[in-house]
Amino acid sequence: MKSGWIGMAAAVAAALVVAPGSRAQGPAGMERVPDRQPGEGEGPYRRLVIRGATMIEGSGAPPRGPVDIVIAGNRIESIRSAGTPGLPIREGREPRDFDREIDGRGMTVLPGFVDVHGHNGDPDKAPNATYGYRLWLAHGVTTVRGVGLYSGPNNASLSDRARSQANSIVAPRLYAYCAVGDCWPNGPVRNAEQARAWVQWLATQGYDGVKLFNGEPAELTRIVIEEARRLRLGTVAHLGQGGVAEVNADRAAEFGLQGVTHFYGHFESLLRDRRLPSYPVDYNMADEQWRFSQVARLADQSVEPGSEEWRSYLERLRERGVYMSPTFNIYSAGRDVMRARTAEWHQRYTLPSLNRFFQPSREHHGSYFWDWTTHDEVAWRRFFQLWMRLVNDYKNMGGAVTVGSDPGFIYQSWGFPYIAELEMLQEAGFSPLEVIQAATINGARELHAARGAEPEFGLIRPGMLADLVIVPGNPLANLKLLYGTGHERLNPETNRVERVGGVRWTIKDGIVYDAPALLESVARMVEEARAREPAG
Repeated sequence: MKSGWIGMAAAVAAALVVAPGSRAQGPAGMERVPDRQPGEGEGPYRRLVIRGATMIEGSGAPPRGPVDIVIAGNRIESIRSAGTPGLPIREGREPRDFDREIDGRGMTVLPGFVDVHGHNGDPDKAPNATYGYRLWLAHGVTTVRGVGLYSGPNNASLSDRARSQANSIVAPRLYAYCAVGDCWPNGPVRNAEQARAWVQWLATQGYDGVKLFNGEPAELTRIVIEEARRLRLGTVAHLGQGGVAEVNADRAAEFGLQGVTHFYGHFESLLRDRRLPSYPVDYNMADEQWRFSQVARLADQSVEPGSEEWRSYLERLRERGVYMSPTFNIYSAGRDVMRARTAEWHQRYTLPSLNRFFQPSREHHGSYFWDWTTHDEVAWRRFFQLWMRLVNDYKNMGGAVTVGSDPGFIYQSWGFPYIAELEMLQEAGFSPLEVIQAATINGARELHAARGAEPEFGLIRPGMLADLVIVPGNPLANLKLLYGTGHERLNPETNRVERVGGVRWTIKDGIVYDAPALLESVARMVEEARAREPAG
């Protein structure tokens, strides 16, 4: 989402890896993620059995159950029928040799969710990345692509990734991408030689991919994508307004770009009667309220949805294997800022530092609501209709759509907005099964596409990694059951208001996390941070 992230990356330097409990030294001001403590996740087990659940495997296949899911270590060993729907579940079922058993009756098991657009690393909002990691896990997100997680040379992205892989911290599985010119110690990338050297440096350091912000000349963009593909690094782009005149999504896909995030670049590829967007004569891109309010006016400049030009564009993206990650949620405040500002999870789970960052400000990126009008909201509602049509049409044509949340901006925290993204995909026209497919196997495949490999997570099948979400009830009937705050309803028997749902268990790499306990740990972090606030 952020053209401002590049400037932020230049200003935010290294988060040093130091002893547990101490603070990183240096301009970044980030604290080291604490080691996982006893009781923070249990396992992996020699054998874990989830009994009598309904399973949604992630491929798009319909639910089935009751089933027993057997996990050995960090892998799914088998999936076994537990009986016939409508009849009592069979008793005394194998296997009887196990270390832990989870009662899955009345619950749904899904593959762990994949967030392909994650960030951490800003001390002004959340000085310890464990805050976001725990909120992600509490909402069933077991894999996150950081684009980037942190920034600056010697940052903690690779360290956190390694510690997560070893399960020595409470965190999802992490993939580390860097923005062009970031992460290495040699400064900006300004020519072809530096571009190739930077991509090669990323590969030797073990990074997973490249994030482009479209701030480079077209030829450098092409070289970065070409070199990344050669070295089997992933590529994803926020095709920002500063460079879209040279490289829109159509041209970036021609270069070989693997993924387009947000809406940027799409509608500039679909303009009617002109090649460049039409801006007001006094428009200033550096003024964020101007910039974001005018984005919505692209709806009036686009070709007709469903037209030959529209379908031809989407077909070119599909043929080139482009993944589309819309991140609807991060822009949802544009169509209803009051709702975003007063979301029910802010009171208990939003850090005071993060809340301050969200407040209207001419300095904080994404805090541009200093005079947001009904006109602006109506324009954004119209734009969302067009944008959602584009994404849904792409899915219907066989294009791959994934789920990203882009947390930490525009009143969106971690975890909660990921579930909001699932709801917005359904609003766009996705069936609930298509939503789950986008959130699981599609995201996993995007993360493995550059390597030409099939993922080891994203589906519930024997041999796959044990990344699972266990939620009471049926999320296909109501995605709100996945929110950490659950779903408020009137109990039909007691006629009293109650809250139901909320992820019960998140299993990552065979380790069972108590999702409500994770949320409580975040609530304590928020309470402690508020207690440290100056009086008055």
